[in-house]
Amino acid sequence: MIFSSYLTQSQNAKLDSLDRLIRNEADKKLRIRHMLEKSDLLAIINLDSAISFNLKILDASRQINYGLGQEEAMLKLVHTYTYSGNSAAALQQLSGLRQYVEQTGDSGSFANYYSTAGLYYGMQSRYDSSIYFYEKAIPLYEKIGNRERTAQSASNLAIAFQQQSNYSMALLYQQKALRIQEEDGNISSQAYTLVNMANTYQNMGDNPRAESYFLKSIDLAKRQQLTNVELYAYTNLSSMFLEIEQWQKAYDNAIEAVKLGRRMGDKGIQAASLSKAALAKANQSVSGEALQLSKSAIALADSVNQPMITQQAYSSIGFVLKSQQKWNEAIPYYEKAMASLADADLFIEENGSLYRELSACYEQIGYTARALELYKKYTVISDSINSRENIRRATELTMNYEFEKKEQAARVLQRAKDEIYRTRMIGLGSGLFLSFIIIIGALIGYRGKQRANAQLRQQKTRIEDALKRLKDTQSQLIQSEKMASLGELTAGIAHEIQNPLNFVNNFSELSNELIAEIRDELALGNYEGANELLNDVHENLKKITHHGKRADGIVKGMLQHSRTSTGDKLPTDINNLSDEYLRLAYHGMRARDNSFNVNIITEYDPAVGEVDVVPQDMGRVMLNLINNALYAVAEKTKKSRDNGEEYEPKVSLVTKRKENAVEIRVSDNGDGIPDAIKDKVFQPFFTTKPTGQGTGLGLSLSYDIVTKVHGGELLIHGLNDGGAEFIVRLPMAVNQT
Repeated sequence: MIFSSYLTQSQNAKLDSLDRLIRNEADKKLRIRHMLEKSDLLAIINLDSAISFNLKILDASRQINYGLGQEEAMLKLVHTYTYSGNSAAALQQLSGLRQYVEQTGDSGSFANYYSTAGLYYGMQSRYDSSIYFYEKAIPLYEKIGNRERTAQSASNLAIAFQQQSNYSMALLYQQKALRIQEEDGNISSQAYTLVNMANTYQNMGDNPRAESYFLKSIDLAKRQQLTNVELYAYTNLSSMFLEIEQWQKAYDNAIEAVKLGRRMGDKGIQAASLSKAALAKANQSVSGEALQLSKSAIALADSVNQPMITQQAYSSIGFVLKSQQKWNEAIPYYEKAMASLADADLFIEENGSLYRELSACYEQIGYTARALELYKKYTVISDSINSRENIRRATELTMNYEFEKKEQAARVLQRAKDEIYRTRMIGLGSGLFLSFIIIIGALIGYRGKQRANAQLRQQKTRIEDALKRLKDTQSQLIQSEKMASLGELTAGIAHEIQNPLNFVNNFSELSNELIAEIRDELALGNYEGANELLNDVHENLKKITHHGKRADGIVKGMLQHSRTSTGDKLPTDINNLSDEYLRLAYHGMRARDNSFNVNIITEYDPAVGEVDVVPQDMGRVMLNLINNALYAVAEKTKKSRDNGEEYEPKVSLVTKRKENAVEIRVSDNGDGIPDAIKDKVFQPFFTTKPTGQGTGLGLSLSYDIVTKVHGGELLIHGLNDGGAEFIVRLPMAVNQT
């Protein structure tokens, strides 16, 4: 990706020509404007030179109290410091710019501040903030009629959406930017937008269109001497060739980007490109060179403060070591890569792949719990990015845009035909010529329709493939969560099985002793006494059979829980289901902490009866809600004990028949859930538990099961005593009411 900086129309002017203007200009303000033009050229050639020159401009503007010069100099300093990796200096200049525009109160100045803040936060991978500022900048630029900066801000806003995998919004703003730039004949800005559109198409999996846009941007960049655009196109071409496993092309383009980045002084792009070159060599089994390239990438990445660059560098060395089966050595680098994105608003496929690679390493060294946790995060990210609706909306925008371009060309052609018709109506020869033109136009239209239909078929195939991948990913995620919840049930199930097994063992031993006594009685000829003892043996065997069937039922229930759900709804006794999972959750908690005690209050409404639900899915919902309640009171118990306070933990499970629905209420008197995070508790991966004690998927999947599978509601309420209450509300079919 490349965030577009503000470039003037005179960017192709020679530096020596601008130097002459600066030396000869007597008006100090005009001299500063020429210096600002020179700064734009320096930013394309070398960032360190541009920073030094911008500081001179800022000082000169302050000396003559020239506000426009100060504003533009601070704006450019934020850009150049950000690209060079000096985020602290960039933030300092951004703060100064904000103070300045607040004093002026000018709409244009506020728009400049908002767009500059959007660029800064975008380069820090904080895309939510970037989107916020760009969406404030664009209406202001449109209001004051600044078309160039409207287009630049739209192009940059698209990058933030792209990095969050919102491809439809990314293409919407990129197409808006490109329209303005084409109408205004701004070739340089078109080069920026084209390279970013290529990135969007690459992320969508449309590699032929992505390559075409990359090559167009490189051609424009070379003609306009835009080194920064050229190097970003090469490094992203490298990413594309890595994705389609063309290793040599990936390496060649990455090295070309490294050379251009070194010439510009852009350490961030050097580090990213070296990382990609390392991946290419690792896939070519050239491990020694790959390792050296990765180490060079890390050295550069550590000198800049750009989370995404750090992630790429450390991931590359992790991959090199993983490809050599050095699992233990690879893990710390992958963990560092993951930690670098902790504060980033990043939701791209590369981020998901990092979780997948790290999961594979942990699996190889036997850390299966950590491997499963990471793999579940990978599947959720992959699920969202490859969602059918995301790709469909983006594809629709692409097709609409391209059809619009064709319609514009057709309208131009039609106007030309009309002009020919008006001027060539004198003789028969003109009429024949016009007929020939019309026939040619019809043929062109027919061939255009054929091409459009072919494109539609291709897009349909891509969407169908994306839908298949989505379904496969969803199945993997659901099965992974099932196995995780099965693990949580293990302790409770073990306790439940142990009780009937104890009865079986005890009655078996007692029966053996009775048989010995029977033999003694028979030896003495006491048949009456022997018969009484046989009656006792018979009763014992009946009890053994009873408890054996009880254990068998528990095992069958466990297998049903782990079995892949058919999705079929069956009439299910909600009271029995709730009570079963309450006991399993409680015994599981006791198995983990035998000092744990809680006052469990149950109130089952007999009128609830049976409700059509998917038993396995609804069992997982109950397990999640009850486990959360038990965890809440357990944590408050520890806290109260440490503080010397009295506290009686309570968990309540209540079922209630309503008019056309059934309610299941699970409540506790723990610390409750703050209002500030209530809206987040159903989001994937959101958890208040310490690292390693929760995946953050339980409530998210429970919400989907209740609302999407069963058409019900899952609500959360705070209680007066500080606890929390979750309410499951399930609709009843007409024949159940």
